[in-house]
Amino acid sequence: MKKWLVTLTLLLACGSAWSIEKPVNAGAKQDKPVTLWFVRHGKTLLNTLDRVQGWADSPLTDEGKQVARYLGAGLKSVPFGGFYTSDAGRQRETMQIILQQTGREAVRPTELTGLREVFFGSFEGSFNKEMAAAAAAQLGLPNAQALFAGMKAGTLSVERSINAIAAADPAGQAENYQQVKARTQAALRTIIDNALREKQSNVLIISSGSAIQIMISDLTTDPEKNKPLANSAVVKIVYQNGKLTVTELGNMSYIDAGKKLLAQQPQA
Repeated sequence: MKKWLVTLTLLLACGSAWSIEKPVNAGAKQDKPVTLWFVRHGKTLLNTLDRVQGWADSPLTDEGKQVARYLGAGLKSVPFGGFYTSDAGRQRETMQIILQQTGREAVRPTELTGLREVFFGSFEGSFNKEMAAAAAAQLGLPNAQALFAGMKAGTLSVERSINAIAAADPAGQAENYQQVKARTQAALRTIIDNALREKQSNVLIISSGSAIQIMISDLTTDPEKNKPLANSAVVKIVYQNGKLTVTELGNMSYIDAGKKLLAQQPQA
């Protein structure tokens, strides 16, 4: 691996220590549901170079920025009351583009480290195929291509793939499925508690692909949950009276709608 690439793009997050928050307060009956709009960040430099990007970070590409603008336009009519990201630059950047597109530039999103992507240990910054080959060996698969095929088809669960990566990390530092599930679902509970207290009906949250997959892994039986999320895809979760329901999984229609809306605007 070229050292300049790691130096420029491997920016390990250094936020405050994370701890499990209290569960959702299941007290008074809700008048209205809380709709949580989880979005995977826009396409980044490391995504384009096909390199592992967990706690490593890199900026959005021009394409990533443009798609985030489309998404912002597609979500402009949603009356969001709360806004969250992790402390990763790519998530912050995606949120800021959406806020600008929706006329909410003054909003300061809340950062939760529990929304970070999976930490891939010593694989951070390496080529995805190298990490996949190591995980495939742990699972008894012939090669990286077999692992990618299982993920794309949704036949390989995110739990098995993440645990295989953790087991294959030579440094033994990569997070396993249960660790990521605990912190992402704790962040989810915090967001819901805040929304109930502040009477927010819609909340926008920018996170990362594998983190979102793990968070919802036991909230739905839809096999689509095992398929990787595209950049800027939407996963919608509705909370009401103690029940969480995943209503949309990897929805790209808001991007398409926003693109059409922006195309209709007069050119400056």
